[in-house]
Amino acid sequence: MKKLEEWIQESDRIVFFGGAGVSTESGIPDFRSQDGLYHQKYAYPPEQIVSHTFYTKRPEEFFAFYREKMLYPKAKPNAAHRKLAEWEKEGRLKAVITQNIDGLHQDAGSKEVLELHGSVRRNYCEKCGKFFDLDYILQTKGVPHCDACGGRVKPDVVLYEEGLDMSIVNRAVEWIRQADMLIVGGTSLSVYPAAGLIDYYTGNRLVVVNKSATPRDREADLLVQGAIGEIFSQLGE
Repeated sequence: MKKLEEWIQESDRIVFFGGAGVSTESGIPDFRSQDGLYHQKYAYPPEQIVSHTFYTKRPEEFFAFYREKMLYPKAKPNAAHRKLAEWEKEGRLKAVITQNIDGLHQDAGSKEVLELHGSVRRNYCEKCGKFFDLDYILQTKGVPHCDACGGRVKPDVVLYEEGLDMSIVNRAVEWIRQADMLIVGGTSLSVYPAAGLIDYYTGNRLVVVNKSATPRDREADLLVQGAIGEIFSQLGE
């Protein structure tokens, strides 16, 4: 912990790479943990439901699952989100690269947030491109349709079988390359291609903060085990 604190104080190009574990302390379940979404029972496995094929072929069931299990409008940023925003304000942290789709980093005040998997807060008509916010999805029933042209409204989230936005990936790679410290937190590092981005870090301050072991623990220069919000709340006290 002391070493982590020292490194943060000495750095001015920190990049944070995070996953679902960052938001679990805000009450948003993690897909892959034991009590996460993938271990709950549905007529179809969640991986199948949040795929492009399922969305296209069974939109009613997709949106039923999506509204019930993927939208958490009442969730608030936790200590991890707040600390990252604070470091950015102080000029220590340059970017947050997240696999999350909940928008909590922005709620905490972070400005440079790269959302690899999109955001539930952005939704677009597939026909005319009109933008709709999260409330529109929450207030509509069944498959949401555009109030302008009647086209189907799709959440701006990357489903299985869909590619990542390469402009965001390229920006993430640039930030990671320039980082003097890379903190990887709340991610199992098992979702590719996102997890492969940390390979672009060439520095000697790779910090992994996670509750459970990750495939990259051996490469880490510093390993901190535990809940990230809890750990970050103790920094700088």
